[in-house]
Amino acid sequence: MKRFIMLCAGLAALPAQASEAVVAQLLAGYQSAGAAEFSAERGRSMWTQTYADQQSGKPISCSTCHSDNLKQAGAHIRTGKRIEPMAASANAEGLNDPKKIEKWFLRNCKGTLGRECTAQEKGDFLSYFMSE
Repeated sequence: MKRFIMLCAGLAALPAQASEAVVAQLLAGYQSAGAAEFSAERGRSMWTQTYADQQSGKPISCSTCHSDNLKQAGAHIRTGKRIEPMAASANAEGLNDPKKIEKWFLRNCKGTLGRECTAQEKGDFLSYFMSE
């Protein structure tokens, strides 16, 4: 029974370890692209900063859809579709696929900032997601 409990505990930690490895790989790539040291605080600040919505011109931020609290689910402002929490601690599956992470950075940065995120910005966001 003791071995079974230890096995279950070990398996439960696998997604978190996978997230950490994927994020570390992405961060290393962003630094290779010229990014400086990453900052979760800078990521947090960018998360709530407002921009002009690309379609309506109204103020929008990352937190408009994703929530100010990364541990809570959000909802898309146009479709109402649920968005899973961004915090690594609340959504172990959310940061496990580097292709999906890059896809969503591309889509969401263009939609919110009106441009692609820089390597520095992506690294700061990921640092913020991992800190929560």
